[in-house]
Amino acid sequence: MNAVKTTAASAGTAAGALRGADRRALRARAHALKPVVWIAGNGLTPGVMAELDRALHAHELIKIHTAAGDRAAREVLLEDICRTLGAEPVQIIGKTLVAFRARPDATPEHAPAAARRRKGPRRTKRSFQGSR
Repeated sequence: MNAVKTTAASAGTAAGALRGADRRALRARAHALKPVVWIAGNGLTPGVMAELDRALHAHELIKIHTAAGDRAAREVLLEDICRTLGAEPVQIIGKTLVAFRARPDATPEHAPAAARRRKGPRRTKRSFQGSR
């Protein structure tokens, strides 16, 4: 857990570090996710970076599985990914890394609910029947 805090502080992305509550919410969202990208022994090749960029653009929050055996190497790997792609490190659990990058065209999650609000009072079955 300490590795995540030091990684987040040293990443220094343009968007700024995530707050604790935001990080907690992202960790909760990431719990059910499966790793989208696997990084093998070759490390961060241009192809892997392109795939990570596509995955972050499509999903915002991704899990990355890495074959790096050393904890310090995984921390450096996540820092490199986040610095290069403009993402935020969320969590490191074992060999699984979690990164987040907000979509520039994303709207807040509460916006669709506001758009669905009805303009007038809700019509009930009796209001359609009329008075007898």
